[in-house]
Amino acid sequence: MSAQRARTTLETTRQLQRTLYRAAKASPARRFHALYDKVYREDILARAWQEVKTNAGVAGVDAQTIEQIEQQGVAGFLAKLAIDLQEECYHPRAVRRVRIPKPDGKQRPLGIPTVRDRVAQAAAKLVLEPIFEARFRDSSYGFRPKRSAHQAMEQVRQGVNHGTNWIVEIDIEAFYDRIDHELLMRLVEDRVCDRRMLKLLRQWLNAGVLDDGETLPTDQGVPQGGVISCVLANVVLHELDRLWEDRCSQLGQLIRYADDAVLLCRTEAQAREALWRVGVILDRLKLTLHPTKTQVVFVGNGQQGFDFLGFHCLKVESWKYRGYRYLQFWPGRQALQRLRDRIKAITAPRHSLPEPIEHIVGAVNRVVRGWGAYFRVGNSAHHFNGVDHYIHERLARFMANKTGWKGIQRDRFSLEFFTKLGVYWLTGTVKWYTAAPTVTR
Repeated sequence: MSAQRARTTLETTRQLQRTLYRAAKASPARRFHALYDKVYREDILARAWQEVKTNAGVAGVDAQTIEQIEQQGVAGFLAKLAIDLQEECYHPRAVRRVRIPKPDGKQRPLGIPTVRDRVAQAAAKLVLEPIFEARFRDSSYGFRPKRSAHQAMEQVRQGVNHGTNWIVEIDIEAFYDRIDHELLMRLVEDRVCDRRMLKLLRQWLNAGVLDDGETLPTDQGVPQGGVISCVLANVVLHELDRLWEDRCSQLGQLIRYADDAVLLCRTEAQAREALWRVGVILDRLKLTLHPTKTQVVFVGNGQQGFDFLGFHCLKVESWKYRGYRYLQFWPGRQALQRLRDRIKAITAPRHSLPEPIEHIVGAVNRVVRGWGAYFRVGNSAHHFNGVDHYIHERLARFMANKTGWKGIQRDRFSLEFFTKLGVYWLTGTVKWYTAAPTVTR
Protein backbone atom coordinates (compact mmCIF):
# COMPACT_ATOMS: atom_id res chain seq x y z
CA MET A 1 0.00 0.00 0.00
CA SER A 2 1.40 3.38 -1.02
CA ALA A 3 1.97 6.07 1.59
CA GLN A 4 -0.68 8.32 0.04
CA ARG A 5 -3.26 5.54 -0.03
CA ALA A 6 -2.42 4.59 3.54
CA ARG A 7 -3.01 8.18 4.67
CA THR A 8 -6.31 8.30 2.80
CA THR A 9 -7.41 5.00 4.35
CA LEU A 10 -6.50 6.26 7.83
CA GLU A 11 -8.39 9.52 7.30
CA THR A 12 -11.58 7.92 5.98
CA THR A 13 -11.71 5.26 8.68
CA ARG A 14 -11.08 7.83 11.40
CA GLN A 15 -13.84 9.99 9.98
CA LEU A 16 -16.24 7.05 10.23
CA GLN A 17 -15.16 6.37 13.79
CA ARG A 18 -15.58 10.02 14.78
CA THR A 19 -19.08 10.06 13.27
CA LEU A 20 -20.09 6.90 15.14
CA TYR A 21 -18.58 8.15 18.40
CA ARG A 22 -20.33 11.52 18.23
CA ALA A 23 -23.66 9.88 17.40
CA ALA A 24 -23.29 7.44 20.30
CA LYS A 25 -22.21 10.21 22.69
CA ALA A 26 -25.09 12.49 21.69
CA SER A 27 -27.72 9.74 22.09
CA PRO A 28 -26.84 7.41 24.98
CA ALA A 29 -29.99 5.34 24.42
CA ARG A 30 -29.58 4.99 20.66
CA ARG A 31 -29.27 1.51 19.15
CA PHE A 32 -27.30 1.34 15.91
CA HIS A 33 -28.82 -0.69 13.07
CA ALA A 34 -26.68 -0.01 9.96
CA LEU A 35 -23.19 -1.23 10.82
CA TYR A 36 -22.50 -4.50 9.02
CA ASP A 37 -22.11 -2.90 5.58
CA LYS A 38 -19.24 -0.82 6.95
CA VAL A 39 -17.26 -3.90 8.03
CA TYR A 40 -16.54 -4.94 4.44
CA ARG A 41 -15.75 -1.44 3.18
CA GLU A 42 -12.47 -1.38 1.27
CA ASP A 43 -10.84 1.24 3.51
CA ILE A 44 -11.97 -0.52 6.71
CA LEU A 45 -10.56 -3.87 5.58
CA ALA A 46 -7.33 -2.22 4.40
CA ARG A 47 -6.78 -0.60 7.79
CA ALA A 48 -7.77 -3.82 9.57
CA TRP A 49 -5.10 -5.64 7.56
CA GLN A 50 -2.47 -3.07 8.51
CA GLU A 51 -3.29 -3.42 12.20
CA VAL A 52 -3.16 -7.22 12.06
CA LYS A 53 0.14 -7.07 10.17
CA THR A 54 1.60 -4.62 12.69
CA ASN A 55 0.64 -6.87 15.59
CA ALA A 56 2.20 -9.83 13.75
CA GLY A 57 1.35 -13.10 15.48
CA VAL A 58 1.44 -16.72 14.39
CA ALA A 59 -0.86 -18.70 12.12
CA GLY A 60 -4.18 -20.18 13.17
CA VAL A 61 -5.63 -23.61 12.45
CA ASP A 62 -5.24 -23.15 8.67
CA ALA A 63 -1.46 -22.61 9.06
CA GLN A 64 -1.65 -19.52 6.82
CA THR A 65 0.79 -16.80 7.85
CA ILE A 66 0.88 -13.09 7.18
CA GLU A 67 3.97 -13.58 5.02
CA GLN A 68 2.20 -16.15 2.85
CA ILE A 69 -0.74 -13.81 2.31
CA GLU A 70 1.63 -11.04 1.25
CA GLN A 71 3.32 -13.37 -1.23
CA GLN A 72 -0.02 -14.44 -2.70
CA GLY A 73 -1.37 -10.88 -2.83
CA VAL A 74 -3.04 -8.82 -0.13
CA ALA A 75 -5.47 -7.13 -2.53
CA GLY A 76 -6.95 -10.44 -3.65
CA PHE A 77 -7.11 -11.69 -0.06
CA LEU A 78 -9.05 -8.63 1.11
CA ALA A 79 -11.32 -8.63 -1.95
CA LYS A 80 -12.31 -12.27 -1.32
CA LEU A 81 -12.95 -11.54 2.36
CA ALA A 82 -15.10 -8.53 1.43
CA ILE A 83 -17.21 -10.65 -0.93
CA ASP A 84 -17.65 -13.38 1.68
CA LEU A 85 -18.76 -10.82 4.28
CA GLN A 86 -21.06 -8.98 1.88
CA GLU A 87 -22.76 -12.16 0.67
CA GLU A 88 -22.91 -13.50 4.26
CA CYS A 89 -21.04 -16.67 3.37
CA TYR A 90 -18.16 -15.88 5.72
CA HIS A 91 -17.64 -18.58 8.34
CA PRO A 92 -14.85 -18.30 10.93
CA ARG A 93 -12.55 -21.22 11.66
CA ALA A 94 -11.97 -22.62 15.12
CA VAL A 95 -9.30 -20.85 17.14
CA ARG A 96 -6.03 -22.66 17.82
CA ARG A 97 -5.39 -23.08 21.53
CA VAL A 98 -1.88 -22.65 22.86
CA ARG A 99 -0.78 -22.47 26.47
CA ILE A 100 1.83 -20.18 27.94
CA PRO A 101 3.32 -20.62 31.42
CA LYS A 102 2.16 -18.33 34.23
CA PRO A 103 4.36 -17.16 37.13
CA ASP A 104 2.46 -19.41 39.56
CA GLY A 105 3.38 -22.52 37.57
CA LYS A 106 0.00 -22.85 35.89
CA GLN A 107 -0.67 -22.27 32.20
CA ARG A 108 -2.69 -19.53 30.55
CA PRO A 109 -4.76 -20.68 27.53
CA LEU A 110 -4.63 -18.41 24.50
CA GLY A 111 -6.90 -18.67 21.48
CA ILE A 112 -5.31 -17.79 18.13
CA PRO A 113 -7.77 -17.14 15.27
CA THR A 114 -6.66 -17.48 11.67
CA VAL A 115 -5.18 -14.39 10.02
CA ARG A 116 -8.36 -14.11 7.91
CA ASP A 117 -10.53 -14.13 11.01
CA ARG A 118 -8.24 -11.64 12.74
CA VAL A 119 -8.66 -9.21 9.85
CA ALA A 120 -12.44 -9.60 9.92
CA GLN A 121 -12.46 -9.07 13.69
CA ALA A 122 -10.23 -6.00 13.36
CA ALA A 123 -12.67 -4.56 10.83
CA ALA A 124 -15.61 -5.16 13.16
CA LYS A 125 -13.62 -3.64 16.03
CA LEU A 126 -13.03 -0.45 14.02
CA VAL A 127 -16.79 -0.10 13.60
CA LEU A 128 -17.99 -1.17 17.04
CA GLU A 129 -15.33 0.31 19.31
CA PRO A 130 -16.33 4.00 19.00
CA ILE A 131 -19.97 3.16 19.79
CA PHE A 132 -19.10 1.48 23.08
CA GLU A 133 -16.21 3.84 23.79
CA ALA A 134 -18.70 6.70 24.03
CA ARG A 135 -20.26 4.99 27.06
CA PHE A 136 -17.21 3.61 28.87
CA ARG A 137 -16.24 5.25 32.17
CA ASP A 138 -13.02 7.04 33.12
CA SER A 139 -12.12 4.31 35.61
CA SER A 140 -11.31 1.89 32.75
CA TYR A 141 -7.85 2.00 31.15
CA GLY A 142 -7.34 -1.37 29.48
CA PHE A 143 -7.36 -1.79 25.68
CA ARG A 144 -8.93 1.58 24.98
CA PRO A 145 -7.80 4.31 22.57
CA LYS A 146 -5.41 6.86 24.10
CA ARG A 147 -5.39 5.04 27.44
CA SER A 148 -2.63 2.97 28.97
CA ALA A 149 -1.42 1.05 31.98
CA HIS A 150 0.90 3.95 32.83
CA GLN A 151 -2.09 6.28 33.15
CA ALA A 152 -3.76 3.78 35.46
CA MET A 153 -0.64 3.62 37.61
CA GLU A 154 -0.51 7.41 37.83
CA GLN A 155 -4.12 7.44 39.06
CA VAL A 156 -3.18 4.89 41.71
CA ARG A 157 -0.21 6.99 42.77
CA GLN A 158 -2.26 10.15 43.09
CA GLY A 159 -5.11 8.41 44.90
CA VAL A 160 -2.91 6.75 47.51
CA ASN A 161 -0.94 9.95 48.08
CA HIS A 162 -4.23 11.71 48.83
CA GLY A 163 -4.88 9.40 51.76
CA THR A 164 -6.58 6.25 50.43
CA ASN A 165 -4.44 3.86 52.42
CA TRP A 166 -6.73 0.82 52.23
CA ILE A 167 -6.36 -1.05 48.95
CA VAL A 168 -8.64 -3.78 47.64
CA GLU A 169 -6.80 -5.91 45.09
CA ILE A 170 -9.36 -7.36 42.67
CA ASP A 171 -8.65 -10.37 40.48
CA ILE A 172 -11.46 -12.01 38.49
CA GLU A 173 -10.97 -15.76 38.28
CA ALA A 174 -10.55 -17.06 34.69
CA PHE A 175 -12.34 -13.99 33.37
CA TYR A 176 -11.88 -14.49 29.62
CA ASP A 177 -12.79 -18.17 29.86
CA ARG A 178 -16.00 -17.60 31.82
CA ILE A 179 -17.72 -14.70 30.06
CA ASP A 180 -21.33 -15.74 29.60
CA HIS A 181 -22.30 -15.51 25.92
CA GLU A 182 -25.96 -14.70 26.45
CA LEU A 183 -25.21 -12.00 28.99
CA LEU A 184 -22.54 -10.54 26.70
CA MET A 185 -24.87 -10.45 23.70
CA ARG A 186 -27.61 -8.78 25.75
CA LEU A 187 -25.16 -6.04 26.69
CA VAL A 188 -24.06 -5.66 23.06
CA GLU A 189 -27.68 -5.53 21.89
CA ASP A 190 -28.26 -2.63 24.26
CA ARG A 191 -26.32 -0.54 21.71
CA VAL A 192 -26.42 -2.59 18.50
CA CYS A 193 -29.52 -3.93 16.77
CA ASP A 194 -27.95 -4.73 13.39
CA ARG A 195 -29.00 -8.35 12.88
CA ARG A 196 -26.07 -9.23 10.62
CA MET A 197 -23.50 -7.68 12.96
CA LEU A 198 -24.93 -9.58 15.92
CA LYS A 199 -24.84 -12.80 13.89
CA LEU A 200 -21.17 -12.16 13.06
CA LEU A 201 -20.31 -11.74 16.73
CA ARG A 202 -22.13 -14.94 17.62
CA GLN A 203 -20.20 -16.79 14.92
CA TRP A 204 -16.92 -15.80 16.51
CA LEU A 205 -18.15 -16.71 19.99
CA ASN A 206 -19.29 -20.16 18.82
CA ALA A 207 -16.40 -20.92 16.46
CA GLY A 208 -14.94 -23.59 18.72
CA VAL A 209 -11.40 -24.31 19.86
CA LEU A 210 -8.87 -26.72 18.36
CA ASP A 211 -7.04 -28.22 21.32
CA ASP A 212 -4.54 -31.08 20.80
CA GLY A 213 -6.16 -31.99 17.50
CA GLU A 214 -9.71 -32.06 18.89
CA THR A 215 -12.28 -29.37 18.11
CA LEU A 216 -14.16 -28.41 21.26
CA PRO A 217 -17.36 -26.33 21.42
CA THR A 218 -17.25 -22.92 23.08
CA ASP A 219 -20.37 -22.28 25.12
CA GLN A 220 -18.76 -19.55 27.22
CA GLY A 221 -15.73 -17.27 27.19
CA VAL A 222 -13.93 -15.30 24.51
CA PRO A 223 -10.52 -16.25 23.08
CA GLN A 224 -7.76 -14.33 24.86
CA GLY A 225 -5.92 -13.54 21.66
CA GLY A 226 -8.85 -12.61 19.45
CA VAL A 227 -8.84 -9.03 18.15
CA ILE A 228 -12.50 -8.41 19.03
CA SER A 229 -12.16 -9.99 22.49
CA CYS A 230 -10.80 -6.85 24.16
CA VAL A 231 -13.84 -4.79 23.13
CA LEU A 232 -16.25 -7.53 24.21
CA ALA A 233 -14.47 -7.94 27.55
CA ASN A 234 -14.75 -4.20 28.21
CA VAL A 235 -18.45 -4.32 27.31
CA VAL A 236 -18.98 -6.86 30.10
CA LEU A 237 -16.84 -5.10 32.71
CA HIS A 238 -18.33 -1.73 31.85
CA GLU A 239 -21.24 -2.96 33.98
CA LEU A 240 -18.87 -3.18 36.95
CA ASP A 241 -17.61 0.37 36.24
CA ARG A 242 -21.14 1.72 35.78
CA LEU A 243 -22.65 0.14 38.87
CA TRP A 244 -19.69 1.09 41.01
CA GLU A 245 -19.67 4.73 39.90
CA ASP A 246 -23.44 5.14 40.12
CA ARG A 247 -24.06 3.28 43.39
CA CYS A 248 -20.84 2.64 45.32
CA SER A 249 -18.37 5.42 44.54
CA GLN A 250 -18.67 6.82 48.09
CA LEU A 251 -16.75 3.77 49.29
CA GLY A 252 -13.66 4.36 47.18
CA GLN A 253 -12.11 4.90 43.77
CA LEU A 254 -12.15 2.08 41.21
CA ILE A 255 -9.21 1.84 38.78
CA ARG A 256 -9.47 -1.00 36.27
CA TYR A 257 -7.28 -2.31 33.49
CA ALA A 258 -9.15 -5.13 31.70
CA ASP A 259 -9.79 -7.78 34.39
CA ASP A 260 -7.21 -6.39 36.84
CA ALA A 261 -8.48 -3.71 39.21
CA VAL A 262 -7.87 -1.99 42.52
CA LEU A 263 -10.15 -0.05 44.84
CA LEU A 264 -8.66 2.83 46.82
CA CYS A 265 -10.47 3.34 50.12
CA ARG A 266 -9.89 5.58 53.16
CA THR A 267 -10.96 3.19 55.92
CA GLU A 268 -10.89 -0.53 56.55
CA ALA A 269 -14.68 -0.59 56.90
CA GLN A 270 -15.05 0.99 53.46
CA ALA A 271 -12.58 -1.50 51.99
CA ARG A 272 -14.42 -4.52 53.44
CA GLU A 273 -17.76 -3.19 52.25
CA ALA A 274 -16.31 -2.41 48.83
CA LEU A 275 -14.96 -5.93 48.46
CA TRP A 276 -18.37 -7.39 49.31
CA ARG A 277 -20.17 -5.14 46.83
CA VAL A 278 -17.76 -5.97 44.02
CA GLY A 279 -18.47 -9.63 44.66
CA VAL A 280 -22.21 -8.98 44.39
CA ILE A 281 -21.81 -7.08 41.12
CA LEU A 282 -19.61 -9.79 39.60
CA ASP A 283 -22.11 -12.43 40.68
CA ARG A 284 -24.71 -10.60 38.57
CA LEU A 285 -22.26 -10.84 35.67
CA LYS A 286 -21.81 -14.58 36.36
CA LEU A 287 -18.19 -14.04 37.37
CA THR A 288 -16.29 -14.70 40.60
CA LEU A 289 -13.37 -13.17 42.46
CA HIS A 290 -10.17 -15.17 42.68
CA PRO A 291 -10.10 -16.55 46.25
CA THR A 292 -6.37 -16.06 46.87
CA LYS A 293 -5.44 -13.12 44.63
CA THR A 294 -8.21 -10.84 45.93
CA GLN A 295 -7.33 -9.19 49.23
CA VAL A 296 -7.48 -6.04 51.36
CA VAL A 297 -4.14 -4.37 52.10
CA PHE A 298 -3.23 -1.45 54.39
CA VAL A 299 -0.36 0.56 52.90
CA GLY A 300 -0.33 3.58 55.22
CA ASN A 301 2.62 2.52 57.40
CA GLY A 302 4.80 1.25 54.56
CA GLN A 303 4.93 -2.30 55.91
CA GLN A 304 2.71 -3.79 53.21
CA GLY A 305 2.51 -3.14 49.51
CA PHE A 306 0.44 -4.45 46.62
CA ASP A 307 0.96 -5.51 43.04
CA PHE A 308 -0.86 -3.98 40.09
CA LEU A 309 -0.18 -4.33 36.36
CA GLY A 310 3.22 -5.89 36.97
CA PHE A 311 4.40 -3.16 39.35
CA HIS A 312 4.94 -3.47 43.08
CA CYS A 313 3.53 -0.47 44.94
CA LEU A 314 4.75 0.57 48.40
CA LYS A 315 4.55 3.72 50.51
CA VAL A 316 8.07 5.00 51.23
CA GLU A 317 9.10 7.60 53.77
CA SER A 318 9.95 10.97 52.26
CA TRP A 319 13.61 11.98 52.49
CA LYS A 320 12.51 15.63 52.68
CA TYR A 321 9.48 15.55 54.98
CA ARG A 322 10.23 13.22 57.88
CA GLY A 323 7.20 11.27 59.03
CA TYR A 324 5.45 11.51 55.69
CA ARG A 325 5.10 8.71 53.18
CA TYR A 326 4.22 8.64 49.51
CA LEU A 327 3.65 5.86 47.02
CA GLN A 328 6.44 4.52 44.86
CA PHE A 329 6.26 1.68 42.37
CA TRP A 330 8.76 -0.42 40.47
CA PRO A 331 8.88 -3.75 38.59
CA GLY A 332 7.37 -6.53 40.66
CA ARG A 333 9.23 -9.67 41.67
CA GLN A 334 7.50 -11.83 39.08
CA ALA A 335 8.19 -9.34 36.30
CA LEU A 336 11.89 -9.25 37.20
CA GLN A 337 12.11 -13.02 37.35
CA ARG A 338 10.42 -13.44 33.96
CA LEU A 339 12.93 -11.02 32.43
CA ARG A 340 15.89 -12.88 33.95
CA ASP A 341 14.49 -16.17 32.67
CA ARG A 342 14.19 -14.80 29.13
CA ILE A 343 17.73 -13.38 29.19
CA LYS A 344 19.08 -16.66 30.53
CA ALA A 345 17.23 -18.62 27.84
CA ILE A 346 19.07 -16.55 25.20
CA THR A 347 22.55 -16.68 26.75
CA ALA A 348 22.64 -20.11 28.42
CA PRO A 349 22.20 -22.78 25.68
CA ARG A 350 25.52 -24.33 24.64
CA HIS A 351 24.30 -24.74 21.07
CA SER A 352 24.25 -20.92 20.83
CA LEU A 353 28.01 -20.60 21.47
CA PRO A 354 28.98 -20.74 17.77
CA GLU A 355 26.69 -17.79 17.02
CA PRO A 356 28.30 -14.35 16.70
CA ILE A 357 28.02 -12.34 19.89
CA GLU A 358 26.27 -9.61 17.87
CA HIS A 359 23.31 -11.97 17.30
CA ILE A 360 23.07 -12.72 21.01
CA VAL A 361 23.29 -9.02 21.89
CA GLY A 362 20.53 -8.25 19.37
CA ALA A 363 18.24 -10.89 20.86
CA VAL A 364 18.85 -9.63 24.40
CA ASN A 365 18.28 -6.03 23.31
CA ARG A 366 14.92 -6.83 21.77
CA VAL A 367 13.72 -8.37 25.04
CA VAL A 368 15.15 -5.68 27.31
CA ARG A 369 13.96 -2.70 25.22
CA GLY A 370 10.34 -3.82 25.28
CA TRP A 371 10.43 -4.70 28.97
CA GLY A 372 12.18 -1.45 29.85
CA ALA A 373 9.77 0.69 27.84
CA TYR A 374 6.94 -0.56 30.02
CA PHE A 375 8.65 -0.42 33.42
CA ARG A 376 10.66 2.78 32.96
CA VAL A 377 8.03 4.88 34.74
CA GLY A 378 7.84 5.36 38.46
CA ASN A 379 10.79 4.50 40.69
CA SER A 380 12.56 1.75 38.76
CA ALA A 381 16.14 3.13 38.71
CA HIS A 382 17.55 0.78 41.37
CA HIS A 383 15.98 -2.29 39.78
CA PHE A 384 17.10 -1.24 36.31
CA ASN A 385 20.65 -1.04 37.63
CA GLY A 386 20.30 -4.60 38.95
CA VAL A 387 19.00 -5.82 35.58
CA ASP A 388 22.01 -4.25 33.84
CA HIS A 389 24.36 -6.09 36.20
CA TYR A 390 22.54 -9.34 35.42
CA ILE A 391 22.79 -8.73 31.65
CA HIS A 392 26.51 -8.03 32.00
CA GLU A 393 27.00 -11.18 34.05
CA ARG A 394 25.12 -13.38 31.56
CA LEU A 395 26.89 -11.95 28.51
CA ALA A 396 30.31 -12.19 30.20
CA ARG A 397 29.64 -15.82 31.06
CA PHE A 398 28.55 -16.48 27.48
CA MET A 399 31.76 -14.95 26.10
CA ALA A 400 33.88 -16.83 28.63
CA ASN A 401 32.34 -20.12 27.49
CA LYS A 402 32.65 -19.11 23.86
CA THR A 403 36.34 -18.10 24.00
CA GLY A 404 37.54 -20.34 26.79
CA TRP A 405 38.82 -17.34 28.75
CA LYS A 406 38.40 -18.08 32.44
CA GLY A 407 39.36 -16.46 35.71
CA ILE A 408 41.11 -13.14 35.43
CA GLN A 409 40.90 -13.25 31.62
CA ARG A 410 37.15 -12.89 31.92
CA ASP A 411 37.67 -9.33 33.16
CA ARG A 412 38.29 -8.38 29.53
CA PHE A 413 34.50 -8.54 29.06
CA SER A 414 33.80 -5.27 30.82
CA LEU A 415 30.81 -2.99 30.56
CA GLU A 416 32.73 -0.93 28.02
CA PHE A 417 33.35 -4.04 25.93
CA PHE A 418 29.64 -4.80 25.66
CA THR A 419 28.70 -1.13 25.27
CA LYS A 420 30.82 -1.02 22.11
CA LEU A 421 28.88 -4.07 20.89
CA GLY A 422 25.66 -2.09 21.25
CA VAL A 423 24.18 -3.63 24.40
CA TYR A 424 21.12 -1.68 25.50
CA TRP A 425 21.49 -0.69 29.15
CA LEU A 426 18.44 0.27 31.21
CA THR A 427 20.30 2.59 33.58
CA GLY A 428 19.40 6.19 32.82
CA THR A 429 16.18 5.38 30.94
CA VAL A 430 13.71 5.88 33.82
CA LYS A 431 11.03 8.45 33.06
CA TRP A 432 10.28 10.33 36.26
CA TYR A 433 6.97 12.00 36.87
CA THR A 434 7.26 15.76 36.67
CA ALA A 435 4.55 16.41 39.24
CA ALA A 436 5.78 16.46 42.84
CA PRO A 437 4.14 13.79 45.00
CA THR A 438 1.40 14.80 47.40
CA VAL A 439 2.56 13.70 50.82
CA THR A 440 0.22 12.45 53.53
CA ARG A 441 0.66 11.09 57.03
